[in-house]
Amino acid sequence: MPTGLPTDPLLRQEIKEFIVTQLRLKDVSAADIRDDESLVEGTLGLDSIDFLELTVAMEKTYGIKITDAEQVKQVFASVDSIARHIADHRAGAASA
Repeated sequence: MPTGLPTDPLLRQEIKEFIVTQLRLKDVSAADIRDDESLVEGTLGLDSIDFLELTVAMEKTYGIKITDAEQVKQVFASVDSIARHIADHRAGAASA
């Protein structure tokens, strides 16, 4: 569960670039994606295949685990929510 703590702007930028690169978005740049924009209902309009692809790639890249459909909805709600999930994962790994 994300903590709601502020996240690093560099991490949010990295996530936007990751999304554009991973999904091979041609008409969208990282600068076009707002931090709080819905990734489902926003201008990107990502679908379940996109989320599956992002989930697998983020697990490999960031070491995060997303285990169920409800968690996917929460984590991938926006760039902010993804950044919070990664930050929480890193904080948990650092304290372990």
